[in-house]
Amino acid sequence: MNNRMTKVMVGAPGLYTYGAMRIGGVIRDAGFHPTITRDITKLSGDKVFLSLYSTLHLLDSALKDTVQKIKQEGGTVIVGGPVSSGPEMIMGELSPDLIVCGEGEEAVSCIMSGQEISECPNCAYVEDEKLIVTRQQRSEEFVCPLPLIPDDIGSQDIRGAQTYIETHRGCFGRCGFCQVPRVFGRRIRSRELDEILREVKAFHKKGVKRIALIGGTGSLYRSKDGEVNSSAFIGLLEGISSIMGPKNVSCPDIRADCITDEVLEAVHANTIGWIFFGVESGSENILKAMQKGIPLDTVRDAVERCRQFGVRPAGSFITGYPGESEEDFIATKDLMEELSLDDVFISIAEPIPKTPLADVVCGMNPEDDLVSTPHSGEYAALHLTEAEARAFDLMLHADMCRPVPRMTQDAQYKVYLEETRKQGTDIRNVTKLIRQYYSGG
Repeated sequence: MNNRMTKVMVGAPGLYTYGAMRIGGVIRDAGFHPTITRDITKLSGDKVFLSLYSTLHLLDSALKDTVQKIKQEGGTVIVGGPVSSGPEMIMGELSPDLIVCGEGEEAVSCIMSGQEISECPNCAYVEDEKLIVTRQQRSEEFVCPLPLIPDDIGSQDIRGAQTYIETHRGCFGRCGFCQVPRVFGRRIRSRELDEILREVKAFHKKGVKRIALIGGTGSLYRSKDGEVNSSAFIGLLEGISSIMGPKNVSCPDIRADCITDEVLEAVHANTIGWIFFGVESGSENILKAMQKGIPLDTVRDAVERCRQFGVRPAGSFITGYPGESEEDFIATKDLMEELSLDDVFISIAEPIPKTPLADVVCGMNPEDDLVSTPHSGEYAALHLTEAEARAFDLMLHADMCRPVPRMTQDAQYKVYLEETRKQGTDIRNVTKLIRQYYSGG
């Protein structure tokens, strides 16, 4: 294979995802000259790598057309990213030549070196009309090349940051709606600090103004057996902020049971000063169903300690979880009012392939799913489902529960309503797709 003559492209729909940039770096270090794009209509070449981060991408007609166009032109399409947890779905909906499942660095390196696909780890392909999945493995040594960073990365905006970076993999939690412990494992594998800082400098040089740390376990960098390694995490934040500036670093997601006083001091001194907790529900019954593993008293204590150290606490809540009763929902509203968080993110429970939540949703009668059950209460005139109505109600309630209550104006009311309906529609489409493949047909 003539590396210089081989046209290789990497792309992700609408975003320069960190995964796409990481895989681009692997390809570059294999001796090729890849290009990267967030415009899927521009993808073409001998080998095209697609990083897909949402199950909804599998229903995108434009993406399907792009895949078929590349194949018709003689190119090879390789799909990876978080959606790769469901290789059957990817193959059935997109028909790529190859799927990279889970961790992709070694698989992509093998592919680009010309090895037989059957010998490449973490791959899936069709042979004799049968889906073949090669050996699945995780890298023991978490060493990464510099990502392939596009020149216009500075124009990107992902919740205020231009890019997220990965400092470690894994989570010791078991949350049933999350694929992280299923894909990356429950043991924490951390990158070397020098390697991370080298990467931060490269992003900064390309015009990135704010960097955010990936994942819901930010403070678990170099942790072991579920214990926070405060000194390592503090050193990480200090190192990144020394390059970016303390108000240009975001460590948004930390488990409420993974903070210490020293960590909070470092977050206040070296970041934008926010922590985002996955609260999810005010009902212990639903938290147990979610396998969240964090008692509500721990959440209450974490929020209070944030304020003691001048850190602004925010949180996410999930409604419409299977089995959520009206009493469970009221308990969530009560907790939201009690915590009085500075910001809140509301979502309807979304089944992600190969998670316990997806198993539960696929095993229940569709008419029992709150995302499809018509709402007959306060918001009946809006023609919402029960899950949509609860999400909409929580969005309105959150405005009144801030430290300084905010009256929801008409424009914001419409934004919440549109967001709620979009979430409901998206999740129904995803659920239908997952049920189709989980049931074999």
